[in-house]
Amino acid sequence: MLGLRPEDLIRYGPWKAKVALSALERLAARPFGRYVLVTAINPTPLGEGKTTTSIGLAMGLSRLGRRAVVTLRQPSLGPVFGIKGGGAGGGKAQILPMEDIILHFTGDAHAVASAHNLLSAFLDNHLFQGNSLNLDPARVAWPRAMGISDRALRQVHLGGAEGDPVRGGEFVLTEASEVMAILALASGVDDLRRRLGRILVGFTKEGRPVTAERLKCTGAMAVLLRDALCPNLVQTIEGTPALVHTGPFGNIAHGNCSILADRLALQTAEYVVTEAGFGSDLGAEKFFNIKCRASGLRPDAAVIVATLRALKLHGGGGVIKAGAQLPPGLTGPNREALTRGLANLEQHLANVRTFGVPAVVAINAFSGDLADELRYVRDWAASAGAVGAAVSTHFLDGGRGAEELAQAVESACKAPSAYTPLYPNEAPIKQKIETVARRIYGAAGVSYEERAEAEIEQAVQLGFGALPVCMAKTPLSLSHDAQLKGRPTGFILPIRELRILAGAGFLTAVCSGIQLMPGLPKQPAGERMDLDPETGEITGLS
Repeated sequence: MLGLRPEDLIRYGPWKAKVALSALERLAARPFGRYVLVTAINPTPLGEGKTTTSIGLAMGLSRLGRRAVVTLRQPSLGPVFGIKGGGAGGGKAQILPMEDIILHFTGDAHAVASAHNLLSAFLDNHLFQGNSLNLDPARVAWPRAMGISDRALRQVHLGGAEGDPVRGGEFVLTEASEVMAILALASGVDDLRRRLGRILVGFTKEGRPVTAERLKCTGAMAVLLRDALCPNLVQTIEGTPALVHTGPFGNIAHGNCSILADRLALQTAEYVVTEAGFGSDLGAEKFFNIKCRASGLRPDAAVIVATLRALKLHGGGGVIKAGAQLPPGLTGPNREALTRGLANLEQHLANVRTFGVPAVVAINAFSGDLADELRYVRDWAASAGAVGAAVSTHFLDGGRGAEELAQAVESACKAPSAYTPLYPNEAPIKQKIETVARRIYGAAGVSYEERAEAEIEQAVQLGFGALPVCMAKTPLSLSHDAQLKGRPTGFILPIRELRILAGAGFLTAVCSGIQLMPGLPKQPAGERMDLDPETGEITGLS
């Protein structure tokens, strides 16, 4: 179906494989298929089925006789053992083998953590072995990385033994690391090597930047990432091909799967369905402003996923607490809350259209949803500027339940896409931040803490002012405050710090209150997991 040859595949057992980069070179002359982004409104803490919708849409397109591929990020172990669970879909809209994909898969995340922490080890060894570069221990900017959420590692003390200089440090989640972002944005081996070399690890006592290249660690990092650079090929429960590669978070990283996976899919399929993390205010904004700039690829359409429960949440119908039953105001009839909550969807529609991309609304129907409320949202979307809207029952019915959505997406791809990034590269850093804050979030303005002001000035002085900005904020609200639901206005977006990710090729503006290393909830999902003593099969993993 994809035109791949046996020699293109590096097999990991019968159900998963990596695709050699040489396949991209061989298929380079093929025309690209249609490029469809799946995003969403601001979700509840439980998620709204964006991954299942992406999988279901690809299967729906396949049922219509179209050659379709879905490209997804690899799930992170943090949410798997925390609150949200895995990211391999569910019900009749899954990718397989589910347990492998959710856990260790082909080892890419471990390779990323190893490469990231190798640089950390080289850096501290350099300090110990005489510090010939005159690195300032107080100005080391490179954290360590780990794949499990652990709030105790947000701030750590390093050194102190055998004459090591004592300094502060931190851990970030592997999926929020710069190495993961680099892997996702690299166009090939040479580009990967260059990007790794540009990583800014800290500053000398004279204030000069020090890169990974100067620590002579880049080659070893590239060696660790050689296999991880190749996209992973699996399939959906209905046999539709799926490329699952890299896993940057949508709230604290750029939130999209790899450019290489998308490019391979576009060269082998008529329709490529790719998912961006969280809502259009996060993953989609970064897809348009960061990923598409780096790849040069142009999207043809976008799908915005909404659910009745999330819309009612944004309309004041109740709150969701981990481990507690959903309140009746979110699960039962509540037209008043539903109508108020449509303001959130309205902003997300406006966000996608701001980039010149046609938008389709997918109402992901859960068991028990009222048919008249589903129709109400579908009809409203058509009147609010969506080029199409459909109720999708892919979770219960697989690809058959997404055929209406697939038809709407086909129609949307026939309309002209006038994709344009939100701001030019040469715009000042503050202007980029404020453009996103005002036009995508609906903020009245932006405030900057003293640290952020100094770091913005430093980024300009070092020549990084033309990089795009990756915003780090809560996914649960259009604003920085998770408690502000619906379509808040009049708020001031507070920026705590600005991080230079020179290798990834963007600046991360961190909002006040956001954590780059999450913590586990009171009752982690890992408590429910075990091995069956008789069969050895995994239980409680979802």
